[in-house]
Amino acid sequence: MKTILLVVDVQQALVDEGPAHKDEFLLNLNLLISTAHDYGVEVIYVRHDGGEGDVLAMDTEGWQLHSSLVPRVDEKIVDKRYSSAFRKTDLREYLDGKGVKRIILCGMQTEYCIDTTCKVAFEYGYDVIIPSGGTTTYTNPLLSGEKLVVYYERLIWNEPLATVKPMEEVLELLKSKK
Repeated sequence: MKTILLVVDVQQALVDEGPAHKDEFLLNLNLLISTAHDYGVEVIYVRHDGGEGDVLAMDTEGWQLHSSLVPRVDEKIVDKRYSSAFRKTDLREYLDGKGVKRIILCGMQTEYCIDTTCKVAFEYGYDVIIPSGGTTTYTNPLLSGEKLVVYYERLIWNEPLATVKPMEEVLELLKSKK
């Protein structure tokens, strides 16, 4: 099954704000990316443009992909203005043109852009896999960032919207390209 790794909104301003398990998250993310590269799985990056005056305004320092991410020259970067990586972008057409059937989804923020992108990808018929520990977010007045991640991984996404798998299994999946 043709698979891609989709890295959503891991941007300088968002990471600088200190999401839950930031260091572990970045380590996991870079491990996913390097494994995808090593085994010929395409990596696509997504950046959110928050509009003029926002910390994620296009072409500002905060809008840039986090400094630990260094996309290859030939890797696709999708810029978006909505929570979904699909809305008013060419992502769906691009994936369909490449024959992609499975998306390994990771990035930020768990309850916003990852959740929306997961649900839209599911509705479009993609097989969505989310690596446990592959998303992060911030503490809010009701829940810690850690609890939000666990809540979405265990109660919202895992079957039928997506399959949440341990990081080791996702790495093996990337290696096998099955």
